[in-house]
Amino acid sequence: MPMLRMMSWVSLRLGRRVARLVLHLIALYFVLFASDSRRASLSYLPRVLGRPATWLDLYRHFFCFAATIHDRIYLINRRYDLFDIDIQGEENVRPLIDAGQGVFLMGAHLGSFEVMRAIGRQVPGLRVAMVMHGDNAQKINTMLAAINPEASMDVIPLGQIDSMLQVQERLDDGMLVGMLSDRTLGNEPMAQVNLLGATAALPTGPFRMAALLRRPVVFMVGLYMGENRYQVHFETLADFTDIPRGQRAQAVETAVERYTELLNRYTRLAPYNWFNFFDYWQDVPASLNDANE
Repeated sequence: MPMLRMMSWVSLRLGRRVARLVLHLIALYFVLFASDSRRASLSYLPRVLGRPATWLDLYRHFFCFAATIHDRIYLINRRYDLFDIDIQGEENVRPLIDAGQGVFLMGAHLGSFEVMRAIGRQVPGLRVAMVMHGDNAQKINTMLAAINPEASMDVIPLGQIDSMLQVQERLDDGMLVGMLSDRTLGNEPMAQVNLLGATAALPTGPFRMAALLRRPVVFMVGLYMGENRYQVHFETLADFTDIPRGQRAQAVETAVERYTELLNRYTRLAPYNWFNFFDYWQDVPASLNDANE
C-alpha cells in the first residue's frame, strides 16, 4: 500500500507522461523475473497472434497490463480529460438503461473495466454495481481508498446469504450489475469451450444468475489501444427476460457460447489486453464437468 500511495502521488503531481516512464521498468522487471506469469503469457500469445511469441510480445503484454492499472489512478480521481475514449455499440445498452429494469454487464479480464467510470459522462444514467468474491471486494475497496479516500465502488460480495438479494435489489433499481465472467475461485459448474483454438473452461454461474433473475445481458469490454486511447464495446449477449424454466439450461449454454465467441473476437482485436496470467488452458476437473451436466 505505501508503494501504491507513492505511485499515486507521483502520478497526480508530476503527470501521466512522467509517471508512465516508471511503467517500462516495471514491465521489464516482470518479463525477466516473474517466471509463472511469463509462462502463462507464452501459452496465450502464440494462440492469439497465430505465430511464436517474441520477447517484444512479452514486454508489450506486461506493459499493457501495467498501463491499464496505472490509468486507474487517474480514472478513480476523475481525470477523464486525460483520455480519448471511443464508445462503440451504445445502441445495444442505451434502450435497456432507459427501460430501467436492470441489466447484467458481463466483462472479462480483458482491457480495463475501470473506464466505465469515465463513460458515465457520455452515457447518462449508467450506474454500475460490481459482483465479486468477498476477498477481492475487500482488496478493491482498500486499493480505492489508497488512491483516493473519497472514491468508492458499489460492490456486492459473493458467498453471503443475501448476495442474490443484493443483486436483485440493484437490478430493480435500474442499475447495471457487472461481473468479470472468465474466472472462477471455487468449485462451481464449468463449461468446456473452444477459446483461441483450444479447450478452456468458463464458469456458468454468472449466466445462471442472469437466467434465474430473468434479465438481459450485455457484454462490455474496455480495450487499451495505446497512449491515452481506449475503445469501449457493448455487445448484445443474451436476454433471459422471457425464457421459460424448461428452456433455461439451453439458454445458458447458448449464452456461454456467445460469450466465448466475443472473447475470441476481442482478444484477437487487442491481443495484449488479456490479463489472465495463469494456465488458462488446463484440463477441466471431472467434478466440475459433472456439476455442469
